[in-house]
Amino acid sequence: MGDMFRSEQMALCQMFIQPEAAYTSVSELGETGCVQFRDLNCTVNVFQRKFVTEVRRCDELERKIRYIETEIKKDGIALPDIQDDIPRAPNPREIIDLEAHLEKTETEMIELAQNEVNMKSNYLELTELRKVLENTQGFFSDQEVLNLDSSNRGAGVIDEATVQHRGRLGFVAGVINRERVFGFERMLWRISRGNVFLKRSDLDEPLNDPATGHPIYKTVFVAFFQGEQLKNRIKKVCTGFHASLYPCPSSHNEREEMVKNVRTRLEDLKLVLSQTEDHRSRVLATVSKNLPSWSIMVKKMKAIYHTLNLFNMDVTKKCLIGECWVPTKDLHIVQKALSDGSAAVGSTIPSFLNVIDTNEMPPTFNRTNKFTRGFQNLIDAYGIASYRECNPALYTCITFPFLFAVMFGDLGHGLILLLFGAWMVLSERKLGRIKNGGEIWNIFFGGRYIILLMGLFSCYTGFIYNDVFSKSMNLFGSNWVNNYNTSTVLANPSLQMPPRTSAKGVYPLGLDPIWQLADNKIIFLNSFKMKLSIIIGVLHMVFGVCMSVCNFVHFKRYSSIFLEFVPQILFLLLLFGYMVFMMFFKWFKYTAFTDSQPETPGCAPSVLIMFINMMLFKNTPPPSGCKEFMFDAQDGLQKTFVIIGLICVPWMLLGKPLYIKFTRRNTVAHVKHNGELTGNMELAEGETPLPTGSSGQEEGAGGAHGHEDEPMSEIYIHQAIHTIEYVLSTISHTASYLRLWALSLAHAQLSEVLWNMVLSLGLKMAPYTGAIALFVIFGAWCMFTLAILVMMEGLSAFLHTLRLHWVEFMSKFYEGLGYAFQPFSFKAIIDGEEEE
Repeated sequence: MGDMFRSEQMALCQMFIQPEAAYTSVSELGETGCVQFRDLNCTVNVFQRKFVTEVRRCDELERKIRYIETEIKKDGIALPDIQDDIPRAPNPREIIDLEAHLEKTETEMIELAQNEVNMKSNYLELTELRKVLENTQGFFSDQEVLNLDSSNRGAGVIDEATVQHRGRLGFVAGVINRERVFGFERMLWRISRGNVFLKRSDLDEPLNDPATGHPIYKTVFVAFFQGEQLKNRIKKVCTGFHASLYPCPSSHNEREEMVKNVRTRLEDLKLVLSQTEDHRSRVLATVSKNLPSWSIMVKKMKAIYHTLNLFNMDVTKKCLIGECWVPTKDLHIVQKALSDGSAAVGSTIPSFLNVIDTNEMPPTFNRTNKFTRGFQNLIDAYGIASYRECNPALYTCITFPFLFAVMFGDLGHGLILLLFGAWMVLSERKLGRIKNGGEIWNIFFGGRYIILLMGLFSCYTGFIYNDVFSKSMNLFGSNWVNNYNTSTVLANPSLQMPPRTSAKGVYPLGLDPIWQLADNKIIFLNSFKMKLSIIIGVLHMVFGVCMSVCNFVHFKRYSSIFLEFVPQILFLLLLFGYMVFMMFFKWFKYTAFTDSQPETPGCAPSVLIMFINMMLFKNTPPPSGCKEFMFDAQDGLQKTFVIIGLICVPWMLLGKPLYIKFTRRNTVAHVKHNGELTGNMELAEGETPLPTGSSGQEEGAGGAHGHEDEPMSEIYIHQAIHTIEYVLSTISHTASYLRLWALSLAHAQLSEVLWNMVLSLGLKMAPYTGAIALFVIFGAWCMFTLAILVMMEGLSAFLHTLRLHWVEFMSKFYEGLGYAFQPFSFKAIIDGEEEE
């Protein structure tokens, strides 16, 4: 409990490590994850530090791994999961072998990729040529028929001028992207003034881009023209529109022969491409088995060199000096890690660890487990606790799910949350391996124990409210007796059941199920839950004020107990605590089982009106036969409480400033600065460390800012702000706890409306049609229940509970001015990169 009650005690340490053992020592410290290093080279540029070359070397290795990983994912090869067998940081010899292996693999992959692109480019060109030859058969059919007729008639029959005219007719064939065809056709018409005849045919199947693999839709075209000048213009237009031109003979036989040759070359090239793909797949499959391990090794190696850049070299250049924060409980672990690091390289000179005193506030470290981590994250989201101040997470483990359950009190809805949380808890090992679940899933899974407890407590409060999906359970039978006969009951729509004659006693546990049928159910539940929320709120705030005493005692600020805690707790208890007392006294005093009229329920005064009269020193005339006050001397007691409460205001306002003024010292005691050793603090393995930090340090760490140099005017202003804030917040925070009543009532009414407006419709239908309709209606009811009552109402209750803890509870004692302990941990580095 000590670890959870307040943050762990920290020590500022100096490390003296030999350069040859620095890499292995820092590697061992990274595996332990209990050291936060400080940067001793703040004034040195990042690119001028000692190990910047090694960091760049690691960056280059990471680049190669990313390239290989991209190629593996491109081929759809799955990478193995190594969460159970994470490798350690590589030693220098392994680094050289890894670097050579990655270099060889990258070079081979680049060559294979380049060859593949070249072969695919050739394959694309041959495919386009084949498409041109196949799709231009119809373009030349008329001309070939003409040539065939001419050859049959004989050469003498053909006119020489016709032959010359046909000889001057030329053509250009090729392919072009389909989206550029219309612009290409328009441009040809403009440059030739309509003297180009263009025929085109769209390819049915898309072609693949050699570099990206994306599909490309193209069109085959043949442009007929006359004259060399027009031919040159057409070629320039084709170049501008990125059209590919291919040779296409006009003779049918030549085209057929050319198509056969192209198809043969395509088959050969396809075989070569297939073999290249198989070789590439084999290489990638072999590399994929070790790639995750290599990636983790390089990340660890890079983290080690980044950490070594935080060290400083001594003047003799023979020792690396580093400073770090370490939990005092883990000092022996750090000492052992340094010894193991020196032994790993066979260093004859051991590494030293010295604990030094400092007046700097240490980081805050709360050691958590998988159960308490979620609750600690809720507290840290408000603000990191100041060093060694009380940690609210210990009490939040109980108060948070309980306050949530007060607003979410339904046995059925709580059971849904309980089952969902239990599923995540029981399957946490399997579910924890999910990496791409999304941010929302990570939030749910991280708070699985919070959801489990919220569901458990909601089942309890739902049982107390006797509310299951807006219906009540008749477990113990009703304690109310119907004294009316059957004819009276049937003749009257509503009848009153006086407690004196109809109630047999107190219901064993929770609410009597008879209230489910009562017309005044809302009035009764309003009164009950409103008072319950005020009682819980005052108790919660009183507990928060009492927690401040733990901080005052720990930081030796005993004067604050009398000057701050006593007036605060008196102000809270004498006013609002007295109001809670009146609620309980009213419940016990006034009863229907009495013959004294002043003690009957009809004479019970309103607690709210009585509290207002108490604050305003007013009186309200009671009804005839009743008393204004609940007991004798109540009027005088209330006036005394109000007067003492008013005295507490100047007590809080002036007490602390006047105490500081009269006790201010003229001289300031010597304070140890960073770097001063605490005597013989050179730790050997197994030695017990002395406590670090003086009482002055812990007082400053606890948020008690020193007032030695602060002007008195600022102290008065600061205390006035705190006093006004506490007095006003006591009133507003008490009213803020009424949200417990409001959300509980809203949740119950929404559940009842959903039952009456949806599910009950299917239950009231005719037997045959109702049986079919009930399936659909029940599905809609389940969907609305999960979406509205469980998820939306659950989120609303969660946020309101979070606000009650952050503002109403923690503001009474929690400062949250610290900064988190961020140790050098390989596990944290790897997990953080996986989340990104």
